[in-house]
Amino acid sequence: MAKPGDTSRAATAPALDSLDFALDRGSPVPLYYQLARQLEEAIEHGMLAPGNLLGNEIDLSIRLGLSRPTVRQAIQTLVEKGLLVRRRGVGTQVVHSQVKRPLELSSLYDDLEAAGQGPATRVVRNETVLASADVAAALAVPEGSEVTALERLRLTHGQPVALLCNYLPTGLLHLDSDRLEATGLYRMLRTAGITLHSARQTIGARSATAEEAARLDEQAGAAVLTMQRTAYDDTGRAVEYGTHIYRASRYAFDFRLLVRP
Repeated sequence: MAKPGDTSRAATAPALDSLDFALDRGSPVPLYYQLARQLEEAIEHGMLAPGNLLGNEIDLSIRLGLSRPTVRQAIQTLVEKGLLVRRRGVGTQVVHSQVKRPLELSSLYDDLEAAGQGPATRVVRNETVLASADVAAALAVPEGSEVTALERLRLTHGQPVALLCNYLPTGLLHLDSDRLEATGLYRMLRTAGITLHSARQTIGARSATAEEAARLDEQAGAAVLTMQRTAYDDTGRAVEYGTHIYRASRYAFDFRLLVRP
């Protein structure tokens, strides 16, 4: 029975008691790695949510029947990944899960929703602008012609993960800011009868500017991943050009590579 005022144990029990850890003591894979991987998967799939307490190393080692150094090493692995944090007098707490996104023609909103990441959106800008040379080239419209510019902050579990800037040809569809905050852009395109078929995409990395870092709740100069994408419909028409940045501490692209026959 938890002692009065023992909030750590009370908060820990519901989170961990719902999990089944399958630790193979006969496997050549170290036990600390097995535990770390299963905790990471529980965080990724929302079974352990941001703010959940795992308790201290002694509690975990007793519950799992593992040595304290094994538990400590597993926790340290996830602390270094930014998924857990140690709090003095409280124990180990889930911070967030890193978004791992497959490389396919899908929207960040749909991917986050499918992964149980609780996506939310704040529309920063939704206006008509004159196309710059880069935007005009991507959308195959004359430079200086009118295009719709969207800027949105994408969040998971209340924390910012990406800053999205998109350009679309005017007249393509009505982009209501309230709807953009309730759903994803690609979902709105599909609802409007636009069939996405293919895209050209470039991925890179750089340091965040002071303004970008402030919006993403990062330190100025923090590493960010970048993505530029031009999406085409089934007629070959360019329907969207995006320049996005993602927090490298919370986001990763997931590749599957095949040997060419």
